[in-house]
Amino acid sequence: MELKELYQEIILDHGKNPRNKGVCPDYNHDAKAHNPLCGDKVHIYLKLDKEKKVFDLSFEGEGCAISLASASILTETLKGKDLTFAKKVTEDFLNMVKNKTKITLNSLTEDQITTITSLSGVQEFPMRVKCATMVWHTFISAVAKNN
Repeated sequence: MELKELYQEIILDHGKNPRNKGVCPDYNHDAKAHNPLCGDKVHIYLKLDKEKKVFDLSFEGEGCAISLASASILTETLKGKDLTFAKKVTEDFLNMVKNKTKITLNSLTEDQITTITSLSGVQEFPMRVKCATMVWHTFISAVAKNN
């Protein structure tokens, strides 16, 4: 299977069967975002524990396959991770999409890197960059907010 086909398959799978969709119980951080240009909406729910670990992470939202896939990939990748690490993954992702860099974290598995990198194709479609990045920016906003 060609890499481009694999990436499309990953995005379609996460778009049709998003992971961690719904409200996580006892969340202590949250943030919402809306892209009025395309109608994408997302609400991130985050539970940070006392050790600053992403204890639980979920989302609600609606939008295109890229937006939903990105939310699903974010939650699946960052759930259970240390907050400092989660912020670095987010920074790497945003740099990959905006500046066409590669994911640099060697503490992610090869499957995680492949899954995250599947969204790199949006670089070729500037109008779709926001679809892929909105949820990652919303995660950062949720981290900054306390309920």
